[in-house]
Amino acid sequence: MSDASDRDNVVWDPPRSVWFGVIALIALVGAVPAFTMSAFAVFATLTGLTLCAGHSVGIHRGLIHRSYRVSPWLERLLVYLGALVGLGGPLGLVRMHQARDFQQNQPRCHDYFAHRQPWWRDYFWNLHCRFEPAVAVGPRLDEALGRDPFLRFLERTWRWQQAPLALLFFVLGGWPFLIWGVFVRVAVGTTGYWFVNFVTHRGGHRRWHNRGAAVQGWNSLLLGAISMGEGWHNNHHAFPRSARLGLRWWELDPGWWLIAGLRAAGLATNVLVAGDASRAPSAVALRAAAAPPA
Repeated sequence: MSDASDRDNVVWDPPRSVWFGVIALIALVGAVPAFTMSAFAVFATLTGLTLCAGHSVGIHRGLIHRSYRVSPWLERLLVYLGALVGLGGPLGLVRMHQARDFQQNQPRCHDYFAHRQPWWRDYFWNLHCRFEPAVAVGPRLDEALGRDPFLRFLERTWRWQQAPLALLFFVLGGWPFLIWGVFVRVAVGTTGYWFVNFVTHRGGHRRWHNRGAAVQGWNSLLLGAISMGEGWHNNHHAFPRSARLGLRWWELDPGWWLIAGLRAAGLATNVLVAGDASRAPSAVALRAAAAPPA
């Protein structure tokens, strides 16, 4: 593994592996036999809602980067929707994001965070393993977040939050709703999360460079909109606290549309966009900014 201390390890995480493995297996086996148009509609609606309002807006742009402010009840609703993606608990996701950002912005970065390995190994590492650094470095979890009773509850029970949905879907639509509303949705959402990170740290189009960082973010025209705006990753590396990830008119960003709508309705305040307040200190514009996207 390049650019990493020999004492750092990527180790198999059995609970994590069983969770993602069983979800993916049931989705693969059951998706076709259980397919109906109504089940697919449930899948598509809830996938869009949880990935956009939940993970991208509630957890990533809200809880992690604090790029906007909303009332406590709305923040908790958005974070709860993010937990339903099935990727992890909110506090764990904050810790994981902080560790990744810190590692990527160092002069040397382990392949686990840099996504340099072949796709099959990177997939296994990121969804079935955990990173154990030789020395614990980087930012610590904000104490206020760590004490929040709602976040602590979701952190303990995030896997079990699928159970009420599973029961509801089975009652409403039997096995098709259950398979597509829970197993296929979670498999697609979690695998898609990994895939967007894998692609946008390996290549695409850049307008910004983070000086001294071993890993750069790239914009992906293909993944930008369908990832709720998360695919505009070069923009995000340059302006990590911006609530708007798609900065050009053609960089479609559904997550930003939601935040802008909340702001227009008076439900979101202190909304940060690309500018000095949200810009990474190491970000510099590239002269190739006028080049067409890859």
